[in-house]
Amino acid sequence: MDSFTQIVLGIATAEVIAGKKLQNKTFLYGAILGTIPDLDVVVGKFMSAVDAVAIHRGMSHSLLFFAVLTPLLGFLIAKIEQDKIDFKKASWMVFWCLTTHVLLDAFTSWGTQIFWPIDYRMAIKTIFVIDPLYTIPLTIGLLFVWKNKENSLRKKYLYKGLVISSAYLVLTCLFKLTALHQFEKALEQQNNSYQEIIVKPTALNTILWNANVATTDGFLIADYSFFDTQPIAFTHYPKNKVLERKVEQVEDFKKLKKISEGWYLLTEEGNNLYFNDLRFGLLPSPSNQPKFVFSYEFVPNSEGKLIAVEVPRAKRDGVALLKGIFNRIKGN
Repeated sequence: MDSFTQIVLGIATAEVIAGKKLQNKTFLYGAILGTIPDLDVVVGKFMSAVDAVAIHRGMSHSLLFFAVLTPLLGFLIAKIEQDKIDFKKASWMVFWCLTTHVLLDAFTSWGTQIFWPIDYRMAIKTIFVIDPLYTIPLTIGLLFVWKNKENSLRKKYLYKGLVISSAYLVLTCLFKLTALHQFEKALEQQNNSYQEIIVKPTALNTILWNANVATTDGFLIADYSFFDTQPIAFTHYPKNKVLERKVEQVEDFKKLKKISEGWYLLTEEGNNLYFNDLRFGLLPSPSNQPKFVFSYEFVPNSEGKLIAVEVPRAKRDGVALLKGIFNRIKGN
């Protein structure tokens, strides 16, 4: 999730565990602890584009990492707040602030390697990385917590925010199951055989859903809005084995192939070769050439070896994407 949401969740978690002891200091500790797992982004600044993506939500989001970090930070907080909180309570606060961070990340399309070093990424895929409907109720609850010193009132507002936000997460799971059922029914009605399907929400909403469907020779991609009145239309994108042979020995290609979990397409424009991660959808494009949200271009480095460089996204791409989503939500 976005940094602000993780800070808000970190504060809420710290308040649940230590609000009575620390009062509004939970806002400081919760914000710091809720941010720590995402410091892998800072580490990624010193790495190649592909390696930075590979480590994101990896070790820093794992229970093993938290097991090491918890007693260290618990000891430090207990030392600083020795007249207010003991080591056990401080460590408990640290552990749950870190753990709720990755549990929330697990609901996104990218997911998280909570069981690192096991090579498995938990991704429930029911919310976008920014979701105001989750964040706003929790934020409002915490604003009332900040204004009140009485413990019973703080708990009242805090739990209201947590219940509403958590109920929304449960609701998104039901939305996803509904969308999945519609995609599967459409595939059956249109006599499309397939090997695997993943369904996830589009940006900033849980009304319009996107499906990636793996077939023997390519991928089917489609959208479904709860306001749709027309049948789901799938677009077929063939796998390009000829292009793949051009980069099959390139290290960055091997890494991206693993990162994408097999959900990728290679495309070519002129002499430019691109790796496209299918899991995050397409950008509006006036041409017949598909344009994906996450793409990497293979370019030679100073030594002549091919490396993958992320294709930058312009502001107008984001604006066009959101306009397209808004129109599509209405069933257009």
